[in-house]
Amino acid sequence: MTKNHAVIILASGLSQRLGQAKQLLKKDGEPLIRYMTKLALATQPKAIMIVIPEDNPLIASAVTELATQYAIIHMVTNPTPETGMAHSLYLGIEALVNLDDSLINHILIMGIDQILLNESHLIELLAGQQTVVASGYSSLRHWSNGQDLDETTDTEAFKKDIIGLPLSIDYELLKQWQALLTGDKGLRHLIRGLPVIQISSVDNHQLSYDIDTPEQLVYARQQGWVNE
Repeated sequence: MTKNHAVIILASGLSQRLGQAKQLLKKDGEPLIRYMTKLALATQPKAIMIVIPEDNPLIASAVTELATQYAIIHMVTNPTPETGMAHSLYLGIEALVNLDDSLINHILIMGIDQILLNESHLIELLAGQQTVVASGYSSLRHWSNGQDLDETTDTEAFKKDIIGLPLSIDYELLKQWQALLTGDKGLRHLIRGLPVIQISSVDNHQLSYDIDTPEQLVYARQQGWVNE
């Protein structure tokens, strides 16, 4: 690993469209939030901040054992998860600042519902030298309609390209941006304001597959990406 980094895992979403906590969906027999935390651990970070909703003991307990086993894992509770992802990121940054580890120079930011994310992609993000190294993928139009979009040549299946999570970002810059993170006004508009030379992306179209709706969950289970 080329950087001394920490990880912020944004896992305080309320999954309102899905109708159940996506943090607790099972992949390889364990809750998705725990699975993603293990991926973060594999990158050998200095610290991991997992932002979870307040007053949800099931989500907290899903990572309690790991947090007990690894002192670098810290759970950060978001008392107002309905305010959006940007506030969760704000709280994650705040927790890192309070940790006061001068060795940390980059932050890896991840969600928990990109079900085909793997360790090698995270390592490639951290290996980049730009201020921001983001993930590049396409937004699938209707990936849960039963069509195998991994093999399709129908470009109509894809929307515009996305530069997004997970991403690696310079820690000092992230701290400068912290106060600007409110509600759902996240990093994307701030990143767009950077000179192009400071941004790079690592393409991985498997990251297009996330779980936001019951239909997407059904399809993901059919593919074996998540367990029953």
